[in-house]
Amino acid sequence: MGRARAAGSTERAGALGPGPVLVGILNVTPDSFSDGGAFFDPEAAAARAATMLDEGARVVDVGGESTRPGSDPVSPDEEVLRVVPVIERLAAERPGAMVSVDTYRAATAEAALRAGAGVVNDVTALRGDPRMAPLVAEAGCPVVLMHMKGEPKTMQREPRYDDVVREVRDFLAERAEFALSAGVRPGNVIVDPGIGFGKNLEHNLELLRGLDAIVELGFPVLIGASRKSFLGKITGVQEASERVFGTVATSVVAYGRGATLFRVHDVRANREALAVAEAVGRA
Repeated sequence: MGRARAAGSTERAGALGPGPVLVGILNVTPDSFSDGGAFFDPEAAAARAATMLDEGARVVDVGGESTRPGSDPVSPDEEVLRVVPVIERLAAERPGAMVSVDTYRAATAEAALRAGAGVVNDVTALRGDPRMAPLVAEAGCPVVLMHMKGEPKTMQREPRYDDVVREVRDFLAERAEFALSAGVRPGNVIVDPGIGFGKNLEHNLELLRGLDAIVELGFPVLIGASRKSFLGKITGVQEASERVFGTVATSVVAYGRGATLFRVHDVRANREALAVAEAVGRA
């Protein structure tokens, strides 16, 4: 594997804090649960990214493979073909914008880093590809380590936990230690409890209620609850794109419990709500 360095890697970790940091979701896929196909074209994707940046996103997270429940994986080559043109276009049109690549494949991450990405968001927490940990360590970039029980195809088939907060916390602690042992700098580790990834409604609520236990690990915590089905179960809103208010409420609750990064579709609504929450906290 050739060398890949994240653009501006020495400043990246500091640029992600202290929060709240909005991470705009950019799915360049035909089958994502909320906006599948809407931004599959690189031009449409770049326009969407520009809108999210203008609305206050600090990071744009580009993903080329859907991880919705029941989804099938795409080939590595197809994933690269989807994400790299978008990242290259963003690097050219919005120099200085921070771009994350949502992938668990080292080859995709390496290509994305070369194209201008500066963060790797790995839903497998460095378990999906043995080459990923040394890659992100060498690149010197932040990496998001997410908890997922099972895999997207089957993760929502009656997930079970004895103590979901403890089990997720222990998993993230172990994966963070693994990342550090592989050479990832402590300031570049971000943890994500994986809301909706192998969790039912009660599991998601318990994780949000007990988020302080994960914050206590000492790493920035990212929450990705945007438009997810558990919000529809609570609010009765069936259409994913209409679950904006539920998402905003979740972001504010999570911020109050110590989360600092928020991966969302609707950047402006979440930015405004979190700005109020932050102001109240400062006061």
